[in-house]
Amino acid sequence: MSALTSDAVLYAGAALFSLGLGMYSSANAQWHWGFLTVGPYALAAVLALAGARAATRYETRVRVVLLSLVVLGAVVVPLAMEVHWRTEQPTRGFTQPEVPVIERAASDIVKYGTPYESYWRNGHLVNPVPHLPSYESFFPYFPLMSVFGLPHAEAKTASPLSDARVVMTMMTLLTGGAAIFLLRASRRQKIRVAQFLVALPTGALFLATGGDDMPILALSLLGVVALQRRSHHVAGVALGLAAAMKLTAWPVALGALLVARERDGRWAWRRVAAWMLGIVAVTVVPFALSSPFAFLSNVVAFPLGLAHVASPAASPLPGHLLTDLWAPAGHLLTPLTLLGGGYFATRYTRRHWPLSLSRLLGMMAVFSLALISVASATRVGYVIYPLNFAVWSLVCAEAPAPARELAGAL
Repeated sequence: MSALTSDAVLYAGAALFSLGLGMYSSANAQWHWGFLTVGPYALAAVLALAGARAATRYETRVRVVLLSLVVLGAVVVPLAMEVHWRTEQPTRGFTQPEVPVIERAASDIVKYGTPYESYWRNGHLVNPVPHLPSYESFFPYFPLMSVFGLPHAEAKTASPLSDARVVMTMMTLLTGGAAIFLLRASRRQKIRVAQFLVALPTGALFLATGGDDMPILALSLLGVVALQRRSHHVAGVALGLAAAMKLTAWPVALGALLVARERDGRWAWRRVAAWMLGIVAVTVVPFALSSPFAFLSNVVAFPLGLAHVASPAASPLPGHLLTDLWAPAGHLLTPLTLLGGGYFATRYTRRHWPLSLSRLLGMMAVFSLALISVASATRVGYVIYPLNFAVWSLVCAEAPAPARELAGAL
C-alpha cells in the first residue's frame, strides 16, 4: 500500500469518527468539533486517494500539503471557533473541564501562591468553586501545568488569545514540530508521526477542545528524539518538564533511564536523571511542602478516587465496569496491574538487555493500554498515549546489528 493510500484510509476513518462524535457525543465542545471536521477529513481522504491513483512523483509534497490542510481544518479553525464561542457564551461548555481548571489554578498561584486551594477534610470540601461540580475544584496536576493558564490569569478582560487551549496548542505544535524535524527517520515516517500527534483525532480533537495531554506528548516525543540522538541533556530537560506537569509522563521519563546510552554503549542515565530530578524538585517540592495535605488530596487522592468526590473520568472501560459491579475492585485493579506489569516488564527487560529505545516504547504502549483499561476512573481519550508510543516504537526500530548500536545510529 502506498503512503497516500494509507493516508486516505486514515483520513476516511477520521471522517467517520468525527461524524460519530458529532452525532452521539453529549459534550458541547466535542460534538461541535465532530461536525466541523467531517468535511476537512473527508476532503483529505478523497484528495489522498486521487493522488495515489495518479501515481504522482511528488508523493511527499502532496502528503505534506494534505497534512497542512487537515491541521488547518481540524485544529486551527475549530479551535478558533470554539475559543470565540466560549468568550461569547462562557457557560455553554465550549471547552473540556480541564481548561478552566488550569486557568483557575494559575489565578490561585497569582493570588494565593498555590494552585491547591480546594481539598476534602473533616467530611466536607474546603474552598469549593461556587456554582460548579465538586470535581472541578480539584487540580490533579503538578504546579507546572498551571503555566498554560497564566495568560488568562494575567488578562484584565476575557480574550480568546488568553484561553489555555491556545497556549497548549502553540506549545504542542512548536515542540512537536521541532521533535519531528530532529527525528532520525524517513520523510514518510515523520509525516506519519505528525499525523498521529496533531492531525488525526488522536491529536486534533484534544487540541481544539482542551486536552492537557497534548503538551505532555509533545515533550515526550522531544525527549524520545533526544535519546535517539544521544542528546541526554535535552532528553532530561524535555522529560523533566513533562514529568513536572502530569503523572502520565512518568512511565516514559523513568523508562528513559534504561535506554540512555553514549555512542560507545556506556550507560548515561545519571545526566538524564539529574535534569529530571532537578526540574521536578524545583517546581513541585516547594508547593508540596507548603501545604502537604492539600497537595496529596489533589494530586494523589483525587485521581485515585480517594477524595470523596466522584471523578468525571469514568469511561465504560473494563476497570470502571468491574468497579460498578464490585466497589473494592476499584482499589485492587490498578495496584495489581502495576505489580503484574512490573513483573513482566522486568522479565522482558532482562531478556532483551540492553533495552533499545524501540523496545522501550513498545513496552510502554502495551503497559499504558493495560493500565488505562483496568483503571476505575479513566477516559477513553487516554488511548492517545499507547497509540503514539506504538507509532514512535515503529519509527525508532533499530537494526539488530551490534555494530550499528555501538555506532549509536537508530
